[in-house]
Amino acid sequence: MQAAEKRPLTNWLPVSREELDKRGWDGVDVIIVSGDAYVDHPSFGHAVMGRLIEREGFRVAILPQPNWRDDLRDFKKLGKPRLFFGVTAGCMDSMVNHYTANRRLRSDDAYTPGGVSGFRPDYATVVYTGILKKIYPDVPVILGGIEASMRRLTHYDYWSDELKPDILTWSGADMLVFGMGEKGIIALLRRLSAGEKISQIRDVEQTAYTMPAAENLPDMPGAETLYLPSHEQCKADKTAFSKHFRMFEEESNRWQGARLVEASGDRLVVVNPPNPPMKEAEIDAAFDLPYTRHPHPRYLKRGQIPAFEMIRNSINLHRGCFGGCAFCAISAHQGKFVVSRSEKSIMDEMKQVASDPDFKGHITDMGGPSANMFRMQGIDTDKCRKCKRASCIFPTICRNLNTDHRPMTALYRKAMLVQGVKRITIGSGIRYDMLVGRTPAESKANGLDEYLHQVITKHVSGRLKVAPEHSSQHVLQIMRKPHYRTFAEFQKRFDEINRQNGTKQQLIPYFISSHPGSRPEDMAELACETMKQGFRLEQVQDFTPTPMTLATAIYYTGADPYTLKPVYVAKTKEDKVNQQRFFFWYKPENKRWLNDTLVKIGRRDLISAFNQRGKSSSTFAGPIYLNGTIITGQGLFLSTPSLTLPIKAR
Repeated sequence: MQAAEKRPLTNWLPVSREELDKRGWDGVDVIIVSGDAYVDHPSFGHAVMGRLIEREGFRVAILPQPNWRDDLRDFKKLGKPRLFFGVTAGCMDSMVNHYTANRRLRSDDAYTPGGVSGFRPDYATVVYTGILKKIYPDVPVILGGIEASMRRLTHYDYWSDELKPDILTWSGADMLVFGMGEKGIIALLRRLSAGEKISQIRDVEQTAYTMPAAENLPDMPGAETLYLPSHEQCKADKTAFSKHFRMFEEESNRWQGARLVEASGDRLVVVNPPNPPMKEAEIDAAFDLPYTRHPHPRYLKRGQIPAFEMIRNSINLHRGCFGGCAFCAISAHQGKFVVSRSEKSIMDEMKQVASDPDFKGHITDMGGPSANMFRMQGIDTDKCRKCKRASCIFPTICRNLNTDHRPMTALYRKAMLVQGVKRITIGSGIRYDMLVGRTPAESKANGLDEYLHQVITKHVSGRLKVAPEHSSQHVLQIMRKPHYRTFAEFQKRFDEINRQNGTKQQLIPYFISSHPGSRPEDMAELACETMKQGFRLEQVQDFTPTPMTLATAIYYTGADPYTLKPVYVAKTKEDKVNQQRFFFWYKPENKRWLNDTLVKIGRRDLISAFNQRGKSSSTFAGPIYLNGTIITGQGLFLSTPSLTLPIKAR
């Protein structure tokens, strides 16, 4: 961190009274309270929102990881902001950050110096808001970040095993900016500064608020309004919650969804329509702000921040994901429609990274929620405006989707010419279902072979990550993932390119156990299939239900919300542990259990297959990831899942 040590402290946004004094400020307009340590980088939401507010000419300070256990002096040290407090749990939902899929407390925190845990509370958004409302009852609190965004309506909370109300009702905050909220927060900032009270502002897109149920709903010209089943109806009837979720997801996947209204007690929570997809200049504006790109110097003696170390030399190319995976929150938070940065913005950031004194020549990622969606969008956007489809590539690739990979290969080549850059590897997961199974004409027109060859031969750091997730077709249908033969075809192509070029790369597939629909016999078949392919799995992620995803709705209700047909769900600790044990067929302590279980579930035919032990056992699947949970990127009003952490998001 040599670069951070040499820069003036005033290059960072202030985090203490002393730093306010250095700037000659007697107070600030906005204070952003975050559950993460302050890293002044475009992958951290508190930094993005702080820099945006600064650009608008306002005074802003960051209050990172305040102590909520003592006399609350941290919440008082910066004083009372003139306009509002912005509150975020950080780059992850605080409960995902704290607990494993088995609800065990994690021993580390990637967003804290030294990776030390315990620097944010459970349900951090709610706890921070409660404290602020007690100390400063007259100051508006505006929520943002992944925790608030994905809890904006009634939702199932896995850690308490119950339906929770919308987070505004739960926390007592004044307003919420969901998703990628630059436009929303700037609109609120300007109107509050002009003298409007927050209780009067009811027409800003991509915001949510509560109001008395007895009052008339404010007019919002041009917006359709949909009434969801109430919180009480959802708690009393799982079918009502299924309908609630289906309506929410359909509107989340639209170009610009309806205004959603949900009753909770004697109040309504109103979720205004999201903004339409950003334009290129708008996304560039968020990345082109004057970040130092380093953690605040206050952390120099506390150790490295693991999340920052993993992304410090990576470049985010786009936001959004049209994959529509059932276990993933990206589309509901960032949007289904991909928004890409300009080449100039990307290359300027590349040069900035390469000029850092600490840079050693290796760009560790050029990607986003997925590695290969840069520049991809609808050919005819009028058709996109009418579309409610959850995925643009499942069950088949939409004919209106441009899947041209040539802009990416051209960008990689230009990036390699930047002075100081010696190597570029792709850390984000690749959607292989866009690369194989296409006609020769489609492959040529979209540069698929060229992209594959370039990535595998030049931009793989020994291992390439892909996510088939399962082998069972009925489970894959629930997941909204392609047939397993697509992965087999991709593996064949991967091996072929390596063989032709004399390289020895490893393919790292990710799988999920205990996903809704996955029965013991499905896991047995998956383990057998991967064994035959030569994969000896070291770690497999157990499904973690996270707020407002399709898979979580199925987990809670036991039914598909679109068909209301029952779906098998593994819920007990024993069932979940046993689903994972199938993968570790090669461990001596599992041999008897495996044989007994296969007999019990009527799959004696697999016993001999496991004993054959496949073609090889030299390949393995590596790091654990948190399925579908956005654990990366901007945590206040924004989230960019492009990091590659020991706990990996796709």
